[in-house]
Order: sequence, then C-alpha cells, then structure tokens
Amino acid sequence: MEPILLYGYPLGSSMGLVAALEWLGQPYRLCRVDMLGEMRDPSYARINLRHETPAFITDEGRVLSETMAIAAWLEARDVERRISFDPLTAEADRMHQLMGFVNSGFTGAFTPLWIALEMEVPDPTIQAMLRKSGIERVIERHDKLEAMIGEDAFLIGEHPTLADALLAGVARWLEYFDVAAKARWPKLAALRQRLEAEPAVIYATALESGESIQGAGACLGHVSLAEVIERYGN
Repeated sequence: MEPILLYGYPLGSSMGLVAALEWLGQPYRLCRVDMLGEMRDPSYARINLRHETPAFITDEGRVLSETMAIAAWLEARDVERRISFDPLTAEADRMHQLMGFVNSGFTGAFTPLWIALEMEVPDPTIQAMLRKSGIERVIERHDKLEAMIGEDAFLIGEHPTLADALLAGVARWLEYFDVAAKARWPKLAALRQRLEAEPAVIYATALESGESIQGAGACLGHVSLAEVIERYGN
C-alpha cells in the first residue's frame, strides 16, 4: 500500500509535509482533516491520542505521529536524496539542526498566539498578555533563524529539503497573527519567496484550501478520515 499523510486545515504545519512528499516523488495518498472539527472528535483518538496533526500511515499500515518522526521515515526512504543528504555528511547534520530548531523553538514560539485565539471562553486581559508574550517570542525566534540562514538558495544548498518543508508549513503564521512585516528579516523573506514559488508548495497550499489542483503525479488521491480511522485506528 501507499503511505497516507493526514494533514490539517486551516493553516496546519503539516502543509510542509505534503510539499515534502511531492519533492520526494514516491507514491502516496492524503487525508484532509478539519482541525477545528474532525480532529476534536473522540474517534480521532484512535489515530492520535493527542488529537493533533500531522499523522501518518506507513506502507505497512503502522500509525506514526509527530512531525520529526514522519520526517525521519521519509528521509530513510529518500534513496535518491531528493529532500535529504547522506546521513554521514555535514549537510545532513545541518539539516537536522535546522529541522530541530524549526520544529521546536520556532514553531513553539507561536503557541501563546494560538492559545489566545482558541480560548473557548475569551478573556481579553489574558489574551492580551498571551499575544504580547507570543509576539516577543516569535520575533526573537525569527531573529535567530535569520542569523542561521546562509547564502544558499534554500536552507541547505540549492534545492529544498525536509528542513525547508517544515519551515514552509509554519512561516506563514507570521502574517496570520500580524506579528511583524516579513521585510524585517530580509534573508528569511527571500527564502520564503522562493519556497512559496515552488510548485510543490503551491500544490500543498491549494489542497489545504480545498482546491482541486494537479500535482506532479505522486499523489494517488485522498482517503476519507472515516476510512482511515476504521482501517488503521487502534
């Protein structure tokens, strides 16, 4: 069977993994998950007890959760090194370093902003405090990433890798939360512009928005969440 990526909308970080699958070029399927509805349903716990996306069904029918675990699965099967590097090289070390930073501190900096937005019972005072804290953390993490970016076209080298995929999924939250202008970080802004022009990212973003669009051919279609839960849920 082909692996299945469960990706969330709206604005899920998992969008970047859809792009990574496109760059990888191996057959796969997708499952689109409404994070504000379907993902919160008790039945979703059969796929992920934490009620989060992404989730991944391997070609052997095993369920994986957590972005880094899914990325590692993809890297291990990237025999042509389309989205990764030989594991014994300096490039692989740098890719893992950047992936770790993007998936932890960079992504986590947005947490107070998401909490403020999703409060079931809004409290303007607490939301203002969360937003202030979140903005400060996001700006600080952007400053750090700006300093880490070199002169290559992408994060590591002249073609996008798993590190770029992870970044593509979350970097757009800067505008969503109206934190600051992209131009404040010129190297990161230029990198994002190149990533957002990539056909794989355009494809992944369109699918996330519910559009029907033709990709590179590796995606063999969507599977319903109900079917995934029934066939692979614990």
